[in-house]
Amino acid sequence: MPQEAPNPSARQVELLEAAYRYALAHGLTDLSLRPLSEAIGSSPRVLLFLFESKDGLVRALLARARADETALLDRARQPDHPTGLVPAVERVWTWLAAKEHRPLLRLWAEAYTRSLVQPDGPWAGFARATVQDWLGVLADCQPPSERDSEVGATRRTLALAVLRGALLDLLATDDESRLTAAVEHQLALLRDGSANGG
Repeated sequence: MPQEAPNPSARQVELLEAAYRYALAHGLTDLSLRPLSEAIGSSPRVLLFLFESKDGLVRALLARARADETALLDRARQPDHPTGLVPAVERVWTWLAAKEHRPLLRLWAEAYTRSLVQPDGPWAGFARATVQDWLGVLADCQPPSERDSEVGATRRTLALAVLRGALLDLLATDDESRLTAAVEHQLALLRDGSANGG
């Protein structure tokens, strides 16, 4: 997935942050440069100059959203937290379930889905890249003996499937207590499987 320019100007960074706040509130699917530029105090011409095209701006916004996503995932592998897959999933779910993160998660779900149905253009590779991001973080939280085994790969894939499914359900229903109970139930099974060597 293409990334934004390596050395953006201060104005480009400022407008990207403003556009990102706009995207969190309004989404990206129907993004139109005129309303966006009016909302952030710019013009379509300036945005096209700084980001080369509308697709370039969308790519920069997706990279910005992914930076927030990876920052949250990095919290799961902090050295002062307990190690292991189950504690990592618990930390990630607590973050995902927090109401203040819903705008980012809605934007993530929109970009993920759009990447699946429109695999070319600015969305290309977003879904695959986020799967790799999440699996990488979960792998980093596993002890080396588990991380490098086929069973370890299966366990983190299952954990990711549970998190993604619960997240989509949460965005659709806002039923945090039901979903937290379901995630905790699955974590108990993961914990039992680990204790039993599988």
